[in-house]
Amino acid sequence: MDQLKHRRADARLRLLNPDGTPAANQSVRIDQVSHQFLFGCGAFDAVAMMKTQDEKEHAFLSQRMEKWLKLFNYGTLPFYWGRYEPSEGNTAYTETMAAAKWLQEKGVRVKGHPLCWHTACAPWLMQYSNAEILSRQLERIHRDVTAYKGIVDMWDVINEVVIMPVFDKYDNAITRICQEKGRIRLVKEVFAAAKESNPDAVLLINDFNTSSAYEILIEGLLEAGVPISAIGIQSHQHQGYWGLEKLNDVLTRYARFGLPIHFTENTLISGEIMPAHIVDLNDWQVDEWPSTPEGEERQAREISEMYSVLFAHPLVEAITTWDFNDGCWLKAPSGFVHADNTEKPSYYALQQLIHTEWETHETLATDSEGFLSFSGFKGNYVLSTPHGSAALSLNKNIDSELTVKA
Repeated sequence: MDQLKHRRADARLRLLNPDGTPAANQSVRIDQVSHQFLFGCGAFDAVAMMKTQDEKEHAFLSQRMEKWLKLFNYGTLPFYWGRYEPSEGNTAYTETMAAAKWLQEKGVRVKGHPLCWHTACAPWLMQYSNAEILSRQLERIHRDVTAYKGIVDMWDVINEVVIMPVFDKYDNAITRICQEKGRIRLVKEVFAAAKESNPDAVLLINDFNTSSAYEILIEGLLEAGVPISAIGIQSHQHQGYWGLEKLNDVLTRYARFGLPIHFTENTLISGEIMPAHIVDLNDWQVDEWPSTPEGEERQAREISEMYSVLFAHPLVEAITTWDFNDGCWLKAPSGFVHADNTEKPSYYALQQLIHTEWETHETLATDSEGFLSFSGFKGNYVLSTPHGSAALSLNKNIDSELTVKA
């Protein structure tokens, strides 16, 4: 049984020369240039690259993002309210929009993360009543989703709702309104605002809690008519790889909703594993967390296995590894490259999967009437003949004519 059949499509084409005659008995080079599947990573450095005035830093970040682009077609940009708008009305729009446009021009699909979250919340909201906080939250969603429409058309609308009303690390505006309104009513309002601002946007709910509590929440939201486009699942594995049993269990439980599944924040580290007794990962504070040769080989194996399982699942549409480079959240050795931008084994392991095993490149020939058939991974292609080339989107089985252009 072909576990990846759903990732492929069949094409029967008749190629025509620029003068309209059949491209008979011609050699045809078939090259996939992009994937339909979303292979993603955090792209926060694109914002930093647009903002910096330091030439050395810009060159360093440019080098990092060029390596990023050799792997990924999907990037997550930061919209944490407290950082995006540190004081009311003072936003990071300029550099964030520049980064989003730069990524889009490179063929990258962009997602914003997140529109509503109790952590990294804007501290200036605390001066307002709960009613005013909610009003500003909805205004923020309308403002940003509208402003980025056509550039950022995918959003983590609300983040970590399961814990939101009982979050007690520190007081914050979003936990206040979630406690008052309840999870479902708050989620319904923020999703409605995002949907109204961009009816065609892909809207996700996102959580690290993969227990039945998240399932129950999703059931309630769907019953309430919340327009969830996809279920976001965080998989930060600082305390060790989930393994096949847990991975398949999570997939089975969340597949029952019939919605697309996005693994939105994946982390597999290449150093010592965080101790199991740590409940909140943020409590693990270290001066340094080095990558090790043994850990790097382990990370490459685990990434290869996990991506293979997820790519084979028919409801999984996207995988986002959270950190491209080491030393980001918690100083973890979590990247595909070291802090100095040198590649780790995981970089090449994933490159082998995405751009060799799961990508179609062939040389075939048309018949005497110009017909050609092939099967390829879904995505965009360029077909090249001695007389010209043609672009093709292979996202379903097709039977059509294509005119090559000289």
